[in-house]
Amino acid sequence: MKQRSWNRRRGGSVLEMSLLMPWLIFLFVGAYDWGFYAHALIATESAARVGALYGATASNGQVSATTACTVALDELKIASNLTGLTTCGALPAIVTRSCTTAAGLSAVLIEVTYQSLQLIPIPGLLKGQSTF
Repeated sequence: MKQRSWNRRRGGSVLEMSLLMPWLIFLFVGAYDWGFYAHALIATESAARVGALYGATASNGQVSATTACTVALDELKIASNLTGLTTCGALPAIVTRSCTTAAGLSAVLIEVTYQSLQLIPIPGLLKGQSTF
């Protein structure tokens, strides 16, 4: 009698796994994409911070666009799709700088725009590519 009840329950775990597998894959892909987006956001913020720190230490706050680009790209090298990039005028990386004077003090504004890799889109949650 015990042998028969074991045979009836034998395929239950396979059925449960086959029903849950699409959800597990969906969760894995979502976590994978979020990881890439978080990494891109952290790299972009870090590049802007390094550019601003360099601008703050420059003499009289005068930072050339080429220098700002070089400093930001050195920090953005950890991003996935920027290997070999040397210019900052078009996506995936745009670095702009502006120098102003307020109340006799010089200020430098460094803006970094980064476009992430094309990843797997999740409708309603994540689009395929983001710009930070």
